[in-house]
Formats: sequence, structure tokens, C-alpha cells
Amino acid sequence: MSASTPGHLRGVSGSSLDAVLSAVEASGDAGEQLGSQLFGVVATLDSSPALRRVLTDPSTEDEAKRGLASSVFGEAVAASTLEVVRTAVGSRWSAGRDLTDALETAGVVAILAAAAKAGQVDALEDELFSVAGLVTSAPELRSALSDTSVPGAGKADLIGSVLDGKVQPATVAIVRQAARARSASFERTLQRFADLVAARRGRLLAEVRTAHELGQAEHDRLAAALTARYGREVHLNVVVDSSVIGGLAVAVSDDVIDGTMSSRLEAARRQLAG
Repeated sequence: MSASTPGHLRGVSGSSLDAVLSAVEASGDAGEQLGSQLFGVVATLDSSPALRRVLTDPSTEDEAKRGLASSVFGEAVAASTLEVVRTAVGSRWSAGRDLTDALETAGVVAILAAAAKAGQVDALEDELFSVAGLVTSAPELRSALSDTSVPGAGKADLIGSVLDGKVQPATVAIVRQAARARSASFERTLQRFADLVAARRGRLLAEVRTAHELGQAEHDRLAAALTARYGREVHLNVVVDSSVIGGLAVAVSDDVIDGTMSSRLEAARRQLAG
């Protein structure tokens, strides 16, 4: 099982996802076009439940499903993209939606591969984190992205217009897909994509909240301590937060280490209040 396999695709679908990601890696021109086209396939399948059911029906011959995928998408996407889709529909999925979730994951991996080839993965990771902070600090934008009455395509266009020219195209492509919020909020989807990027690099992401910027020596010591604790390289995303009164608050996935003075004061207040 790949370390990057999302939790909801583990189990029966795990080997199927691995096959799809292997098809992405085997593509000679894996990159942003492949990723964007896979996102387009996902949008088509999301809008056509009947087609998705046929393509994931275990009673239908695999070759018939591959043939149907070729007839539907063959003229709309590149040959490499079609091969990934054919691999996906020829695999077994524990639920119909797992197919589209896997293709979405494959799209992110394809875009990551292009960024890696260009030596831009560190920038991609940093920009994904910066975008998350940007949305959190802009209430109107955050509200628009969480509005369930706005179609996913509209949200993607909105965030795309905000980011145009400010971050690299790979970042825009991934953030636009996150804005569609297919199965979770924009924030949670973007975090899942960021975690996927980190996992494909064999490392973890840590969000560090502090009252002041960390010096390079502090940064390196903390990164080394967290790497020793988790047994994997840890990349720090540092947030300067005025509500932090001394110390650090560190979150690695669902694991929170709160060593801030503000948390201790709050704990003392609760204890005094009985």
C-alpha cells in the first residue's frame, strides 16, 4: 500500500489506487496537462452518476468498461490521460465514488510530478499553505468558497482569479480542484491535498503557531526534534499568531502538541473556576 493512499480508499480499493498511480508514474508526459485532464474526467463522472455506475459495475467485463471509457473520453483527452482512466475503470472499487476519488488523487500526483521535474515542489508546498492562510484571513472569500449554493466550477474560477499570477500554475490547478469541495470543505480538501504532496515525498507536515518568527536555529532544532519523534522528515509551516503567549503550538495531522503559555493560563483559569 502506498503511503499516500487516502484513508477512505484503503482496504479493497488500495491496490486499485496503487495501479492508477503507477499508470500516472509510467506516463511519459506526466504533468499539469495530465492532472488537469484527470480533474476534468472527475467533473464529468461526478455529473453523470449513471456513467459512473456502469464504469464501476463489478458485473461488467473490464474490457467493456475500458471500451466505454475510450468512447466517452478518447477524443477529449490526451492518450496518456486516457490510459490512466482505462486503468482506473478496469480496476475494482469498493464504492462507485472511489473511482472518482482515485482519479482526483491521481491528478494531484501528476501535477506534483511536474513540479518535481521543474524543481518546484518546495514552492508548491509553501504556496498551498499560504493559500490556506489567505482564505482563512479573508472572510468574504472563505464564505464564498463554503457557500453550498455556488457550483464547484464557479468556486474554482473564483479562487483561480484571486491567485492568477501570484503563485505557480501547479498550485493554481490543485487549489482550483480543492475549491470544488467534492466530498469535504475547501479547507479540509486543500489540507488533504497538501498532506498527499508531503506523503509522496515521504514526509509529514507540521503547523507551528508562535508569537514570533522562528530563527533558523530554532526552526532547525524543532524540525529535528519532530523528525526524531515521528520517524519521518517533518516540514514546518510556521504561523505567527498574536494570541500565542510564549511557547509553541504544533499540529502534525491529528496530533496536537500545545506548549503555549496561553493554553496553560486557560487551563489554570478552568481549574480555578472549578
